[in-house]
Amino acid sequence: MRKVLLISALIAGLSGCATNSPYGNYSAAPATYGKTMASDTVAHLVTIYPPALTRWNIMQPADDAYGTALVALLRGRGYSVNEYSPEAAKKAQPANQTAYTPGVDLRYVVDSLAPAADLYRVTVVVGSQPISRAYIPQKNGTVAAAGSWARKE
Repeated sequence: MRKVLLISALIAGLSGCATNSPYGNYSAAPATYGKTMASDTVAHLVTIYPPALTRWNIMQPADDAYGTALVALLRGRGYSVNEYSPEAAKKAQPANQTAYTPGVDLRYVVDSLAPAADLYRVTVVVGSQPISRAYIPQKNGTVAAAGSWARKE
């Protein structure tokens, strides 16, 4: 019995190391929705983090409509943006040098609550603090906020 529990615990622990990043765009939202949600996200971030004084480290590939719009809009508002680069992450650091990148880590998740509800949700993780907002598709082809931003303290 102990062997089974030990092996189960070992497998569970190792499987956590092999999973893919939970961040990215998991919705099938049109590109116009992504741009609108990114614009709203940047407008909210500006109220919390001052432009020209904040450097963002994008911690994931931002190659979807939301991510590319987010990076462009952050730069347009005066932020310094360090985009994700897998080559830089793989580059070996000397043993006596610590890896340090100044700035605030930024990750995002865009997902859909379909088929339960016709909603999209944007969660931006700033450092380790998630900030979320839901959006409702409109009949005119746009998306509107379904409520206020929720910020976990």
